[in-house]
Amino acid sequence: MNQKPALSVVIPVYNEETGLHLLFDRLYPALDALQIPYEILFINDGSRDRSAALLREQFQLRPEVTRVILFNGNYGQHMAIMAGFEHCRGKRVITLDADLQNPPEEIVNLLAAMNQGHDYVGTIRRTREDSAWRHWASRLMNRLREKVTHIHMTDQGCMLRAYDQRIIQAIVSCREVNTYIPALAYSFSSNPTEIVVGHEERSAGESKYSLYSLIRLNFDLITGFSILPLQFFSLLGMGLSLLSALFVIFLVLRRLIVGPEAEGVFTLFALTFFLIGILLFGIGLLGEYIGRIYQQVRDRPRFLIQGILEAPLPPEESGDA
Repeated sequence: MNQKPALSVVIPVYNEETGLHLLFDRLYPALDALQIPYEILFINDGSRDRSAALLREQFQLRPEVTRVILFNGNYGQHMAIMAGFEHCRGKRVITLDADLQNPPEEIVNLLAAMNQGHDYVGTIRRTREDSAWRHWASRLMNRLREKVTHIHMTDQGCMLRAYDQRIIQAIVSCREVNTYIPALAYSFSSNPTEIVVGHEERSAGESKYSLYSLIRLNFDLITGFSILPLQFFSLLGMGLSLLSALFVIFLVLRRLIVGPEAEGVFTLFALTFFLIGILLFGIGLLGEYIGRIYQQVRDRPRFLIQGILEAPLPPEESGDA
């Protein structure tokens, strides 16, 4: 690169062999049209297909603006983005999925919003091209997440987002093992905003997010940014203890007044099973927080980089001059 890029585009890649050529054909012209210095960081997240080979070929075609980070295994989308953040050089950073569901041509609109003084730009998909269950599940989880964490993101599933370099530095300084990057950026931002962008069907391949992955992501989001669930179960426990005490008093008085009786045994069983279910759910929730603490205190590397494909820096940037 001849000069420090004004824009870095970070793209995690996992088994996207069938769609990468389409991405290249649309992404580079869209960025060239901006007429600003830019770089693209592809992070190969342990792909098992030919994605790494295709990224290498693309690097050889456009080495002046292309960089490729190769993981030695699969660490997940957010760890791939975090690696991109640690190595990007641009004053502004945009994250983009490799599946072309978010059109690269929308990048100019995110930069226009940043030119208005915003340090973080989220996006809202104009029309959802996902399946019906994912659409409704996403809406439900969005509402729950906003109630619990007080973080306002209209569309948390859209990864097309723009960040100021100051926000990127704050995110990189966090050493959390499990996190949700857009929520982290929102908590650090002083002037966030959201804009509406287009959304298309996947150009090729299948979504890498299963139902379990979506549930896992929202667990990380809720438990990583709020202790409200623990506080809720504390209040619920106190409330149930009070009701249980009142119920015991009621049973004692009924026995003194009515005498021994066999009726109501199955009702007591039902109440017992209900309370045991709440207890087990609360223990599971507590285990979720303890598990996060356990993962954090081990202090293991969040990801391992096998190699980086990039052109050498000019002397004034590498420190040789």
